[in-house]
Amino acid sequence: MNGGRNLRPVERVLRLFTDIRAGEAPTALLLALNIFLIFVAYSIMKVLREALVLGESGVDAKAASAAAQAILLLGAVPLYGAIASRVPRRRLINVVTSFFIACIGMFYALRMAGLPTGIAFYIWLGIFNVMVVAQFWGFANDVYTTDEGKRLFPVVAFGATSGAVVGAWMPSLLTFVGSNQLLIVAAALLLLSIVITNVVDARERRRTEAYLPDVNSTGTMPAATGQFRAATGQFKVPHEAYRRESGTFKAVSERPEPDADEPPRSTAGAFQLVFRNRYLLLIALLVMFLNWVNTSGENIVGAFFLDAANRAIESGEAGALDSVDLLADRFSSYQGTVNILAMLLQLFVVSRVIKYLGVSAALLVLPIISLAAYSFVLFVPLVAVVRWAKTAENSTDYSLNNTVRHALFLPTTREEKYKGKQAVDSFFQRAGDVLAAVTWFGGTMVLGFAYHQIALVNIAVVALWFVVAVLIGRRYRRLVAAAD
Repeated sequence: MNGGRNLRPVERVLRLFTDIRAGEAPTALLLALNIFLIFVAYSIMKVLREALVLGESGVDAKAASAAAQAILLLGAVPLYGAIASRVPRRRLINVVTSFFIACIGMFYALRMAGLPTGIAFYIWLGIFNVMVVAQFWGFANDVYTTDEGKRLFPVVAFGATSGAVVGAWMPSLLTFVGSNQLLIVAAALLLLSIVITNVVDARERRRTEAYLPDVNSTGTMPAATGQFRAATGQFKVPHEAYRRESGTFKAVSERPEPDADEPPRSTAGAFQLVFRNRYLLLIALLVMFLNWVNTSGENIVGAFFLDAANRAIESGEAGALDSVDLLADRFSSYQGTVNILAMLLQLFVVSRVIKYLGVSAALLVLPIISLAAYSFVLFVPLVAVVRWAKTAENSTDYSLNNTVRHALFLPTTREEKYKGKQAVDSFFQRAGDVLAAVTWFGGTMVLGFAYHQIALVNIAVVALWFVVAVLIGRRYRRLVAAAD
């Protein structure tokens, strides 16, 4: 450790926020720029999505759309895993991101034709968000060792939080171009993200794989292999005398280590991979519980905002604005506040929490905050209270929890990073949305709950989430120790 010597000026600045080493800034900043562009594009479309789905169809249609996302992901995740088992990471990312860009062009054409797109766009954007973001973090996990990732993920994740801030403001800043043209802006940003991915891929292969023939490098090998990133930076195959089981290594024989030039190829499907590995399954449950709670909370916020907009229209306070305009303005303000707080936490808090508390303890922070937030919502059901309770939860989720959750995959194999993570971060996240939809309809229509009383269910789910987080932390520590 050079203690700050031989650092470039930009690395000296970054050292104020995390423990960065000489030569690490270029890739970290490129990755941060990459996820920044993705989140600006997503946040632009997210503001439009909320206004469209609520304005065209209301909260109930928004909640029901989650089921459609989960059903579509049952097919999309295995397809993604099959591609990851056959093509290198660079081509995988290029193909998948290009597909989503083409979809944006299709929605632009439909909007220009004056056709309703609220529900379809909501479903599509939910799938885009989980798959493209999971793909990025799989790539980032593939680039770094466990130690590098713990130190540098706070810098990389700052790109996501700052991108969300800029993206939330963009619709207001670009009102003169019209909402439809914002889709073209989002598509252009995603094209640029593809270029950056290819630059990082080439740079990191030169840095860590220059000694390998190209046929055995990540430039040509499939993205999903049985290798893991060792502390030396090399891609290694787990010793054949050990079997990865339940988030650790288990001794099973005394056979010699296999030839590292022939890494085991991926054969398991994405869902099979998750269900046979207890560590991945626990992460899947954590993501499902987290999103169940978060989406139920967003449904509560949406209902309170929609009621407030309707009251403003009925009283004449809205002037010439309709419900879509009012909701777009309110959600833009709400999301902007969340993202600014998340950005500040990402800059000044996240790396220090991870450094001094560790990944395992940091994983427990968000459920504690969520418990407090929904207790306030339950007992003080005012618009301002609901908004600020969700602001506290979301800002922590988008900063600390987001960074820590992705760091859980650092000590896993490349197969687990690309295929397992895609299943966890897409299907199981949307499964949480489905459970939130069931909670919403069951609570409001069957049990007759008021909107704020849905917080009762969230409090119960948070308790399960906390237990799962404790179990994951234990297995994470064992896995890191065994992989070293």
